[in-house]
Amino acid sequence: MALSGPSIFSSYSIHRFNPLIFSRRSIGISVPHRKIKRFSQRFYAVAASENGVFVSPEIAKSFDFTSEERIYKWWESQGYFKPSFDRGGDPFVISMPPPNVTGSLHMGHAMFVTLEDIMVRYSRMRGRPTLWLPGTDHAGIATQMVVEKMLASEGIKRTDLSRDEFTARVWEWKEKYGGTITSQIRRLGASCDWTREHFTLDDQLSWAVVEAFLRLHEKGLIYQGSYMVNWSPKLQTAVSDLEVEYSEEQGTLYYIKYRVAGGSRNDYLTIATTRPETLFADTAVVVHPEDERYSMYIGRQAIVPMTFGRHVPIISDKYVDKEFGTGVLKISPGHDHNDYLLARKLGLPILNVMNKDGTLNDVAGLYCGMDRFEARKKLWADLEETGLAVKKEPHTLRVPRSQRGGEVIEPLVSKQWFVTMEPLAEKALHAVEKGELTIIPERFEKIYVHWLSNIKDWCISRQLWWGHRIPVWYISGKDCEEDYIVARNATEALEKARERYGKGVEIYQDPDVLDTWFSSSLWPFSTLGWPDMSRDDFKHFYPTTILETGHDILFFWVARMVMMGIEFTGSVPFSYIYLHGLIRDSQGRKMSKTLGNVIDPVDTIKDFGTDALRFTLALGTAGQDLNLSVERLTSNKAFTNKLWNAGKFVLQNLPNRTDSSSWEYILGFQFNTEKSLQELPLPECWVVSKLHKLVDNVTTSYEKFFFNDVAREIYEFFWGDFADWYIEASKTRLYHSEDRSIVSVAQAVLIYVFENVLKVLHPFMPFVTEGLWQALPYRKSALIVSPWPETSLPSDCKSIKNFENLQALTRGIRNARAEYSVEPAKRISATIVAGHEVLQYISAEKDVLVLLSRLDLQHVNFTEVPPEDASQSVHLVAGDGLEAFLPLADMVDITAEVNRLSKRLSKMQSEYDTLVARLRSPKFVEKAPEDVVRGVKEKAAEAEEKITLTKNRLDFLKSTVLVSE
Repeated sequence: MALSGPSIFSSYSIHRFNPLIFSRRSIGISVPHRKIKRFSQRFYAVAASENGVFVSPEIAKSFDFTSEERIYKWWESQGYFKPSFDRGGDPFVISMPPPNVTGSLHMGHAMFVTLEDIMVRYSRMRGRPTLWLPGTDHAGIATQMVVEKMLASEGIKRTDLSRDEFTARVWEWKEKYGGTITSQIRRLGASCDWTREHFTLDDQLSWAVVEAFLRLHEKGLIYQGSYMVNWSPKLQTAVSDLEVEYSEEQGTLYYIKYRVAGGSRNDYLTIATTRPETLFADTAVVVHPEDERYSMYIGRQAIVPMTFGRHVPIISDKYVDKEFGTGVLKISPGHDHNDYLLARKLGLPILNVMNKDGTLNDVAGLYCGMDRFEARKKLWADLEETGLAVKKEPHTLRVPRSQRGGEVIEPLVSKQWFVTMEPLAEKALHAVEKGELTIIPERFEKIYVHWLSNIKDWCISRQLWWGHRIPVWYISGKDCEEDYIVARNATEALEKARERYGKGVEIYQDPDVLDTWFSSSLWPFSTLGWPDMSRDDFKHFYPTTILETGHDILFFWVARMVMMGIEFTGSVPFSYIYLHGLIRDSQGRKMSKTLGNVIDPVDTIKDFGTDALRFTLALGTAGQDLNLSVERLTSNKAFTNKLWNAGKFVLQNLPNRTDSSSWEYILGFQFNTEKSLQELPLPECWVVSKLHKLVDNVTTSYEKFFFNDVAREIYEFFWGDFADWYIEASKTRLYHSEDRSIVSVAQAVLIYVFENVLKVLHPFMPFVTEGLWQALPYRKSALIVSPWPETSLPSDCKSIKNFENLQALTRGIRNARAEYSVEPAKRISATIVAGHEVLQYISAEKDVLVLLSRLDLQHVNFTEVPPEDASQSVHLVAGDGLEAFLPLADMVDITAEVNRLSKRLSKMQSEYDTLVARLRSPKFVEKAPEDVVRGVKEKAAEAEEKITLTKNRLDFLKSTVLVSE
């Protein structure tokens, strides 16, 4: 349960006070005057830790990272992650990109969890019914690979088992290990509704997948055919174009003679190829029609080497690049995507020389059964022996490799199932054009449009055992491409088959499964109940609000969800697409085990805490890669500690909770009107005004998804304004003031500002902010479900300007102290000079100026004219006609300082002369490396500047001595 206060306050939160109960007149309550020291209140510490979840800053020196899991379980047990309609408003809905069930947490996961949780926690505090729907993906290829590897360790091959036996083993593995990634996501603080968690192979989503296949097939958008696909010999399955990664690798360009049939020994064409083993599948040789070198051979036949005299036509086409290689192209349409398209255009036959395991088939003759790469070596050796090898030379290749298996992909013509994408893509393009869908950052819109405008049909079948089985049944003894049944299940398929072929018909299901991305493309609506659009969740939460993910899967997943959402529900599945960048190391390199630069999120959490990790990741800009370093994490861990220490200060300086009169007095202050703000002393008016501006700015940035701006502004306000300036200024009230009302004003401002900082920061750093919130008195509810701070509250620009003048004056005095090496404990005199109006507000805060500048309280004077000893003082100009004169003799022993600086100047001059001598030496300038010479020049310039400054200070000190004499 959230902590609550005595009954008199039970209906009111610190967020907004009832003016009828706590009016400004309550300031007149008589409170005995006493000197305020430090309030040591153990009551808060006890209250905060009553339930064993939270530990107060009063007890703990720093925030305990091990408490994060306790806090998370408490949130979940209270039902805070579920959407609430209590405060009305439009729902905010986000579907979690389902991580692979085989996965373990990496920084990419940490990034999406952080950003999505920021959105979710902000929307929840804004009062919107908020749903973050989690789940995992069955990851067909990845999971099958993991389980096959596990079986191999037991001496079992997948093919040793029946399909049902294998899938049973996969389900066993999933039940045992599949929860690893979700437990790690919880560790990051993901406040998603786990009661609605889905798995892409659960019953609801499987039903949606089958229904989607049937509907697309009924519209003629799914078809079966033999076409060129990316084949993974190791995985024994087709893979999507998007699952092929190209890497530049050093290879070889082979030059081979193709003799011209019927010609002399000198009649041959030299062909350059990177894959000589595919020549057995050649069906033509092509030259450019305007290439005069080969025009006499067009229309004749070429003899394919090592094929016992097989002839292919020599044809012409402008597709050939005359400048590449020899300008002659061999066409192997069964093993090259471009050759395949050209063959279909020209009506050439298609030959396949490759088995599905990457060995050559009987088309290769003597090379049949050899591995493709071994065959390449053997073939080249034989070509050299027969005189048909011309030469070979190094060549940089773009090698296609399987994203999952890593092996070289083999383009093969194979019978597969495809989705016709063009009509689906057209609707997805219109969604962006009509403004129904906004992509953040905007530059990715061009990439989205380009991909959809040039989209290819989608190969959706995979030759795996783990996944959604294709809902197609074939008739025994019939042609598979002509006679098949599409049905929701085997029973329905058999009924349809009997109607068509009679009761004695036998059927069998297609052995393939659907591409994992097919089920994922339905994720935003299948998880909400589709195809049953009458479900409450579907009616309440669809369309969703935003899809957040990495920009690298814009096409894998995001665009396909848009297409499927429009197709099956009639609306875009989300209004916004937010794309984050990749996480790189401190040098901007991609993280990899090979480089040894992988930063593990789980280890990072142990060392720095979840909040520091989240805050660091959130500082990235949408769509831009983020360089992650230990230095950044260390800095933000320090931020966590700073928050904790600020909370400790606030708690230690509040009245005892049982002191109801003091609390009524404190809680009587309001900060939501201009009048109430103007009645505050300058430091209090300044910090509250700055807070109100902060709330407005960060709320706007939250709404625009500018999370890096939010983080930066909160950090700067909390550390730069509240902690470094107001907390320090408040000590003059809390520790030195005899006026109880002044003390109460400071206490009211401290708690008001601090609680609102916790609120705006909570989406970024949920654990430490909730821990601090629970330690504060009179908490009506948990921070996670507390209302967002009120916006558009007044701020006093004049007070902000006035306090900035006080800050400038303080900084000037501090800098002068540092410049003259004044001991920190030493108090110095000062004369403050300004016009009447400025002096009025500066002198009113004399105690603050004295404390922050370490001045001598008895020797600080305020005047409109410079002092008589101005010539013997350090003169500071703070701005707005505000100046300060600091008697030099009060800061340093002038004679000793003159001696010290004279010695220092002599040493600096000697070093400078040495540098100048080097630069005047022709040998050095001509022979030394350019960067070394440049470095010496920079050092000389720096030394010269320091000498000038030191001379000026010496002159000033000497003139002061003369004046005093």
